[in-house]
Amino acid sequence: MNRISRRGFLKRSAAVSSGVWAGLGWSASLRAAGANDAVRLGVVGVGSRVKSGGMGRNEIRHFRAMPGVRVVALCDVDSANLGPEVEQLRNSNQPVAAYADVRKLLDNKDIDAIVVTTPNHWHALVTIWACQAGKDVYVQKPASYNIFEGRQMVNAARKYGRIVQCPNGSRSPNGGAEALDYIRQGNLGKVLVIRGLRFGPRGSIGKVGGPQPLPATVDYDLWSGPAPIAELARQNLHYDWHWNWLYGNGELGNWGIHLLDGCRMAAGGGMPRRVISIAGRFGYEDDGQTPNTHVIFYDYEPAPVLFELRGLPKDKSFLKNGAVGKDSWGAGAMDAYQGISVGKVIHCENGYVVGSVSEHAAFDNSGRQIKKFQPATPELGENFIEAVRSRRAADLAADILDGHLSAALVHLGNISHRVGRTVPEHEIGERVGGNRELAAAYQRLQAHLSANGVDLDKTPATLGAMLTFDSQTERFVGELSQPANELVARQYRRPFEVPQQV
Repeated sequence: MNRISRRGFLKRSAAVSSGVWAGLGWSASLRAAGANDAVRLGVVGVGSRVKSGGMGRNEIRHFRAMPGVRVVALCDVDSANLGPEVEQLRNSNQPVAAYADVRKLLDNKDIDAIVVTTPNHWHALVTIWACQAGKDVYVQKPASYNIFEGRQMVNAARKYGRIVQCPNGSRSPNGGAEALDYIRQGNLGKVLVIRGLRFGPRGSIGKVGGPQPLPATVDYDLWSGPAPIAELARQNLHYDWHWNWLYGNGELGNWGIHLLDGCRMAAGGGMPRRVISIAGRFGYEDDGQTPNTHVIFYDYEPAPVLFELRGLPKDKSFLKNGAVGKDSWGAGAMDAYQGISVGKVIHCENGYVVGSVSEHAAFDNSGRQIKKFQPATPELGENFIEAVRSRRAADLAADILDGHLSAALVHLGNISHRVGRTVPEHEIGERVGGNRELAAAYQRLQAHLSANGVDLDKTPATLGAMLTFDSQTERFVGELSQPANELVARQYRRPFEVPQQV
């Protein structure tokens, strides 16, 4: 086993930063002829080719296809990720500047805006630095790694007058905005309860016996950034960081945010008064830390939000040699909810709206479809470029303030879990029995785990803390507020501190 000390990390990281890029002959800055007529983009975080997680590569292709947009710079701390993308663009007769360190990219005056597709723990700092450098930002979901960072991103955007967009599935042109307008006009009566669901298997990330060697192509000091330098305790450095609390926000931040944003808007757009969760990591033993099964009750007035996340297949018959069958949850699966396995259902007095990631429709209480919503909202990347040109943040379909508030729902659910404790199966049932919606969701969780051969008596779930949240101060108050508030922000590593004053 190759054990590497912190000093070794930093020494090798410095070598990667100073040597690899020069050895490949890439320019540190670039000003292309005719760039004055285009919005010039830098993409920060190209993503791994080995495993899912190439969002940066997707965004390069996405924005390159837009008229009047030029991708002029790429940044990634792993030369194995960066090199092929730089070469591909060069072979397409589009040279780009290449960087390992985002700070050097932000010094490039030939860049108007950046697209941020880094791991979550870097989102806020890159966004704030970009605003300070006079650049607009398109930052991937979830906007922030924690609540404090999200608020600082909003503050930086406002102080420096920057256009900052945070896209997610609820803001995409899928009829969701039009469905909400229909409900707000009173067409279905009062909203009673809002349900979000993500039923989709997520397999094990494996379990290692000790610290793993880092890829020689990675500047690990820059990769870690605001987080502490920690030994690699999982098989894959890239992508699997999602399930480690130092860097990611679990499946709730990875997939849940796409739905929670729409749930929050259906609940009025603000923040809940209280939150409680039931969660655990079930079905396998691996190096992941975050829940793969999660039920969260957000106490909004007048209608609560109930979110259910199931990371195992429908039942254990879909588990084959430890791998999850691809068809274990299908769109429109009969055992999904109201015909969907990923989406939201807004229950009202006189009917309900069912929304998936691709479409929304309204039904009466008998289940008869009464309206299908045609999207009129813009594609989010194009919307961002239009707002960059207009200089009006109000033109954005997914402004950073909405990104922050919706990401805060992710953080609330995770904080409740992390402050909670494991509790016997029957005791959880007794404690949540007075809340009809939460009790029913817990029964569904029990049935789902049982179908996958999980015995909650042997591997008990964590009953999260019931936490009270003050939306004005964005802090917890009351019982268990002290440990909860310790997770509102983090201790930062120099020189990668998210500033208290932006």
